[in-house]
This record gives sequence, structure tokens and C-alpha cells, in this order.
Amino acid sequence: MSLLDSLIPKARAARRTLVLPEGQDPRVMHAAAKIARQGIAAQVIVLATPDEAIKSGAGVSFEGLPVTVLNISDAPDFERMAQAFFELRKSKGITLEAARKTLLDRLYFGNMMVRLGLADGMVAGSIASTPDMVRAAFQCVGTASGIKTGSSFFAMELTQPTPSGDSVLIFADCAVNPDPTAEQLVDIAIATIHSHKALIGGQARVAMLSFSTQGSAAHPLVDKVSKATALTKARITELGLNAVVDGELQVDSAIVPAVAAKKCPASPIKGGANILIFPDLQSGNISYKITERLAGAFAYGPIMQGLAKPINDLSRGCSIDDIVGVAAITICQSIG
Repeated sequence: MSLLDSLIPKARAARRTLVLPEGQDPRVMHAAAKIARQGIAAQVIVLATPDEAIKSGAGVSFEGLPVTVLNISDAPDFERMAQAFFELRKSKGITLEAARKTLLDRLYFGNMMVRLGLADGMVAGSIASTPDMVRAAFQCVGTASGIKTGSSFFAMELTQPTPSGDSVLIFADCAVNPDPTAEQLVDIAIATIHSHKALIGGQARVAMLSFSTQGSAAHPLVDKVSKATALTKARITELGLNAVVDGELQVDSAIVPAVAAKKCPASPIKGGANILIFPDLQSGNISYKITERLAGAFAYGPIMQGLAKPINDLSRGCSIDDIVGVAAITICQSIG
């Protein structure tokens, strides 16, 4: 069973509401119908003007489906949402009139729907850029309690299991933070543990990666990962999470039990990591692409994490099925 096949029943059972802000995109209209038809979301809200709905919805029927096409200008909750955004951002100098103007941007409107509980999650980015997506998410939804750093992950579905038997590994952060500090790596690790729980379940086994295994090399880059490991262990204990963490580790020590037995026999993850935390964006991004292109893994992502509520970005070259897949992941993230 693929990862997505395992997530769709969980999403169906959750009975959540999803907002898709980019109703001007025909792919989004087709995806909305497919998400509703498969029951991935109990209610799908698409943001579109009447003209956009006619043009982009050509050939799409929502008859009998739990899909609502909402024109921002006519939204009954618009003023309440504008007031809420004003209260949220007035310390930054925004006026109520500026808040109203900002909420006419469909990304901000969709984010505020999620913040106010009018939707449980949002998927966009088929048209909007990633910086625009991230900016709106941080301004409207913000980060989760106890986390200051938003990040991302890729769920890597492997063509053959790791030596310890895992068919899916989670790589983080491969898309957002170029050079995280030790403290930011802790936030990334904790957010990824929560992502693992939402999508896969079971114990999270976290490897904090480096070019050194438990002191085999001396360098400030190694020191950063070693410090992050100690801080992450303390945070896991404080939060009572079902997770173990070790570091600093080279990747073979992290995912090959036979190598771990030689290099770090006392490691609590014993070469069976199912979460890989990379020390910086370069190593993470390179690694996920190598795993995808040379090992034939399927990469779901980048999926945003560490936010108070699930907001996810799409590639602008995404397909209808890509949107459906990210929708299922988003709904599962909302379950907690």
C-alpha cells in the first residue's frame, strides 16, 4: 500500500473542511471535484469570482458534491475576517482599511478562514509563488505553540525498504531554512516528529545528520548538530513525545544497522532512523533529489510544518493528482 493509499481513509474519517484559494486555475477546479468525490474532505471551498468559476470550471460538475464556490467580495464573513486580521497585525502598523484590502488577496483570505476555523486546512501554490505562500501563512496562521521556526519536509516513499524495514523516510528541512541554528534545528526536529505522527504513526526515530558520527570529526558544523541533538533530546523528554533521537550521525550510521553496530553501538536508534534532519538546506535539498532521481523514490512535498494549522504549498507545475495528494496530507495534518 502506498503512503497516499494509507492517508486517504484517515482523511475521509476526519470529516474536515478544505479551502482551495486558486479557483481561477482549472486544475484546482478539477481537483476540488476529485477531492469531494473521493471524500478526502467533507467540504471543499473554492475561492473564485463568478467569471473565474465559469472559465476555469468548464467541464467540471460539482452537482451533488460538497463543494462551495465562494466569491471573496460576497463572503458573509469578510468583515469579521478583516477585523480579525487587523487585530492580528495592528502592532505592525496596519489599519482596518489596509486589512480589508489585504483580505481581497485570496491567499490571505484562505489563511484567515483556517485561522478562524472556517476551514481546517488550505492548499495553494499552483499559481502563487512559494514566498507569497509562506508570507501569508506566517502573517495569518503563525507557528505552532512552542515552535518559533516554520519548516518543511519531504515524505520519501522508497522503492525498496531501508535495511531496518522502513518504506517511508521523512527528510527535513529541504525547502525553507537555508542555514538553521542549533535552536532552529530543534524546532525542525520537533515539528517533524509531529508530522511523522500525523502521517505514519508509531515511534519516531530521529537522526540529526552530519559528516561526523558521535565525535569522529571536530568542526563548528559538527558542534552545531551535536548541540541541536542534546537540546532536542531535552525537548522530547519535556513534551513526552514517542520519539528517540541521536546525533551527530553520518547517514550510513543512521539508516544501516550493521554500520551503526560498528560506528555507534550505543545509539538508541541502532541504524533504524525513519526521520533524517539535515544540518542545512543545501544538504537536505541535494539529498532528497538524489534519493528521488537515482533511487527512484517518490517524493511527497515539500510539505510545510511547524505552523499552528496546516497550510501547504504546491509546485506551479503540479498536476490535478498532485493537488489531491497534498489535500489528503493536509487533512491528516489537521488531525494532530
